[in-house]
Amino acid sequence: MPPLLILDRDGVINFDSDDFIKSADEWQPIPFSLAAIAQFKRAGWLVAVATNQSGIARGYYDRLALRAMHRKLNQLLVSEFNVQLDWLCYAPYLSDQPNVARKPLTGMLRQISLTLNRPLQQQIMVGDTLADIQAAQAVGMRPYLVRSGKGERTLAAHPELAKHLPVYDDLAAVAAGLLTQSKE
Repeated sequence: MPPLLILDRDGVINFDSDDFIKSADEWQPIPFSLAAIAQFKRAGWLVAVATNQSGIARGYYDRLALRAMHRKLNQLLVSEFNVQLDWLCYAPYLSDQPNVARKPLTGMLRQISLTLNRPLQQQIMVGDTLADIQAAQAVGMRPYLVRSGKGERTLAAHPELAKHLPVYDDLAAVAAGLLTQSKE
């Protein structure tokens, strides 16, 4: 069975903003993040995205704008690397209105598991926030934290994380580390 990689979006694949990413024009990939996804795909991994998108509930953008962002992501993956994501899901809910889909809860991860027919235990999730780490741990995944996006803030607020999980600069560094390990 191919390994499964679940990625957070903002701060892992694309630049994040405290003002939210509200359009396809604002959605810009972090350098080498798309190449990293392509490396995983070419190595035989399933790659999915699980992203909290509370900007919809806040009225900053609508589902059409979000679809345009995701279309841009997929078009760049296809045009530049000839690969596609295996699945992408999002939770459009506010953090103070918990919904089973919104991380740190596990609904999106379970949806990915069911959709791709893959167990989550011991699979890898890459994120930049405590909610990403907590969601991954709750379903028995192996969380990896990146310093990109909100990762540095996450580490500053929770320095103990660096003692308990792999921490990388960005998704490209995760790919370099994991794909080298899997070849050995």
